[in-house]
Amino acid sequence: MSAAEVDLDQLSANERSALEQYTSVTGQAPAEAVPLLRRSQWNVQIAISKLFDGEGPDPVEEARAAMPQSLPERHYQTPPVNLMNEDLLRQARPADRTSEPAPRIDTLPENQPVHRPPFLLALLFTPFNLIYRLLFSSFRLFGTLFPFLPRLFHATASPALHGTRQNTTGRRPLAPKDTAARFIREFEEEYGSNPFPFLENGYNMAMEKAHRDLNFLLVVLFSPEHDDMSSWVRETLLSPDVVDYINPPGESGNVIVWGGNVRDSEAYQVANSLRVTKFPFAAVICHTPSVSSTAMSVVARIAGPISASDFKQRLMTAVTSNQGPLSQIRQDRSQQQASRSLREEQDSAYERSLAIDRERARLRREAEAARQREEQEAAERQAAEEKRRRDLAQWKLWRAQSLGAEPGTEVKDPVRISVRLPSGERIMRRFVPDADMEELYAVVECYEVLQDESRPTKVAKPEGYVHQYRFRLVSPMPRAVYAVEDGGTIREKIGRGGNLLVEPIEDEEDEDSAEVTGDSN
Repeated sequence: MSAAEVDLDQLSANERSALEQYTSVTGQAPAEAVPLLRRSQWNVQIAISKLFDGEGPDPVEEARAAMPQSLPERHYQTPPVNLMNEDLLRQARPADRTSEPAPRIDTLPENQPVHRPPFLLALLFTPFNLIYRLLFSSFRLFGTLFPFLPRLFHATASPALHGTRQNTTGRRPLAPKDTAARFIREFEEEYGSNPFPFLENGYNMAMEKAHRDLNFLLVVLFSPEHDDMSSWVRETLLSPDVVDYINPPGESGNVIVWGGNVRDSEAYQVANSLRVTKFPFAAVICHTPSVSSTAMSVVARIAGPISASDFKQRLMTAVTSNQGPLSQIRQDRSQQQASRSLREEQDSAYERSLAIDRERARLRREAEAARQREEQEAAERQAAEEKRRRDLAQWKLWRAQSLGAEPGTEVKDPVRISVRLPSGERIMRRFVPDADMEELYAVVECYEVLQDESRPTKVAKPEGYVHQYRFRLVSPMPRAVYAVEDGGTIREKIGRGGNLLVEPIEDEEDEDSAEVTGDSN
């Protein structure tokens, strides 16, 4: 309704008084305040509760709309109702109210150390600490009597004050995980059992776990100062029906539980963020994909000492009404996981096949490289052998032209040598007494060249060629080896004459290698 539609002169004195009281507390404009007060039957407390807690369909307005329109409206106005607790607020609005975003809080980091003042300084400020606690306890009592004042202060306070951490009872501030462990320990000491169990993590970590695992998060806030707290825990929260629904035996449920004591800083911030007005308090939080892909919303608020059956019914209603989207997300995740696993298996099979192909290609490359290397080595050996043969043939021509002729009759006591070749031919030649043994070897080496009368007579020695005789001269009876490396003259080694045999060195080396191979086998 716009400001033009609000005529303050038509309001009665009680209505103007209620409007002034409401606007002084909320600071809302009269154009917006008058419609809300009319829907609240001009009850200031109901209007303030609707403003801060949200407004659902009004059963009183619906009943009035069903009445005959001919009768004056004032005849059907109900008397003002004093709603001071959450039970009457639930009567004024349905239980299936629209979900609200689940708040997150700023907690103490896990690795941040807790600094404690020195003992003398703490002793000096003890009186001030006692006065502060006394005043704060009085304020808490006043806030309990008038629950709208803490919410009003929280809504109108400076944003810089919203992020401050509260320490309501002087309890030692701990990191979220340690605070949760302390809460669980105190719960077990007080009630003797922990059947859920509570998550041993901070509130934000519990929200992350519920979002990741697509579970429902049941937030339970304890306030030991309330008389109904202990009986509610024993009779409602720890009742077998509620415990079996949250933690069904033999299977894993889809509800996880996080609890906190409002005397701790983190639980106190959670209570302020959730706008808790009555204890005991529990809230159901879950992922709401209809809002966004990361949204976590409060889908149910259960406040006050209700029975176990009502608690279970409201919890089941919240879970059932929001189970469908979460089940669809779980199914989508399962399909995505199956597709991911199939892709991983296909990628793994492809990688294995690719590795086999790479190994085969590597073996082919290595075999091709070995073949090319062998061919190159064979070509090099063949070229070296051909060059050796050419150098040997040239060397034989050069050495044959340097050999002297056989000594004639003028030489006294020449040495007569008979050499039998491996082919069976025999060389008969005379040498001067002081001829070197190398000359006898050269005659045997160049025998074929010496038989060719048409050989060239001017041949140069091959460059870089070092000739090695690949045979030995031996005497058969008795056996004696006349090696060219031993040097000496023919007369000194053999005497006036002798019969010698040519033994190839290559044949002996081959036989020795064959004998060694046979022994090793």
